[in-house]
Amino acid sequence: MLVRMSGDDVTYMREALEQAQLAEAAGEVPVGAVLVAEGRIVARGFNHTIAGNDPTAHAEMVALRAAARELGNYRLTGATLYVTLEPCAMCAGAMVHARVARLVYGCRDPKVGAVDGSLRLLEHPMLNHRVEVASGVLDEECAALLRDFFAARR
Repeated sequence: MLVRMSGDDVTYMREALEQAQLAEAAGEVPVGAVLVAEGRIVARGFNHTIAGNDPTAHAEMVALRAAARELGNYRLTGATLYVTLEPCAMCAGAMVHARVARLVYGCRDPKVGAVDGSLRLLEHPMLNHRVEVASGVLDEECAALLRDFFAARR
């Protein structure tokens, strides 16, 4: 389900990278997300699983929850989620339940990525909602942030 990226994708991915840097500054895995709806950023999020003792506090989940509160609706139809790293199965599933229209992500996650990896959850034929996907937006910048973060911990 790969689609072409739009001119705004780079701009919004830079916003997601800023969120990832906030995660890194907090000692969290540097993943960031922003959700765009109605032509504006309605929510931002970054990983805070460690600080929150919350295994579901991935950047995508934080942004989805904040967007639903901001818009007063758990359905985020027409929205685009920008995230620096390919989402896991939990986050991809949440996007389907929220009816997110489009996902734009930076770099692939070869271990637990559930969009373009071996799982390819968003393409499952039994799902009643399809999310359009654009990948590789600012891929190198997103990957470098993660690479540097983990290299510093070794």
